[in-house]
Amino acid sequence: MLAGVWLLAWCLPMHAWAWGAQGHQVIAILAQTQLNAKASAEVARLLALEPGATLESVSTWADEHRNPASAPWHYVNFPRGSCTFNAQRDCRDGKCVVTAIERQLAILGGHGSDDQRLHALKYLVHLVGDVHQPLHAGYRDDKGGNTYQLRAFMRGSNLHAVWDSGLIRQLDEDTADMAVRLRKLVLPDAAKSQRPVQAAEESCRLVTTEGFYPAGLVDQRYIQRFTPLMEQRLATAGARLAALLNTVLR
Repeated sequence: MLAGVWLLAWCLPMHAWAWGAQGHQVIAILAQTQLNAKASAEVARLLALEPGATLESVSTWADEHRNPASAPWHYVNFPRGSCTFNAQRDCRDGKCVVTAIERQLAILGGHGSDDQRLHALKYLVHLVGDVHQPLHAGYRDDKGGNTYQLRAFMRGSNLHAVWDSGLIRQLDEDTADMAVRLRKLVLPDAAKSQRPVQAAEESCRLVTTEGFYPAGLVDQRYIQRFTPLMEQRLATAGARLAALLNTVLR
């Protein structure tokens, strides 16, 4: 029975879910534990507009309500050979994750209605996670690894799906337990940055790492090498999300 559920999960179109649901939930839990008192109170007040909602429960809302207009907000594509963000080239008409995060921060920290600010909070919880998934700031020519076909976990897949969900699922770990474990990671000083553009450029540079694109097969060596990197990106996303909320809700 378990094997059947596993195979069914792997047959779903995972490319639509950056980090997969579990990854986004882990990021939200990590952020919640790092909010200061004022930000925590304001987040709780806004979430109370939807009784029972938590940062964790709304962390996948932006994917669940994705439409053609908002779809480009979840990623930014770079040309090969350049991981330096150029808004005119990489984010035309503001349609990319970098600008989307900046817009939602402005709304959350502004004087709009509580409904508008809750809407912005839901987007932020998700999009800050997205920009830390390396392939959500990957190469334009292969659509962030979506067209890079390979075999992974005993089935045909693509590199984007491996990073969205595959590396997380293979850990087979409870979401809350994963968050507790990742909260203990020592993050580099760069993790203190609150600039969405820096997160995007970091993700792009990770994609250029030698061996990031496996030669047709995600094997155990690939999993062992890149799982710690994936975990660091989750932990960094949680810390940065908390820092952004602490700043904008002060």
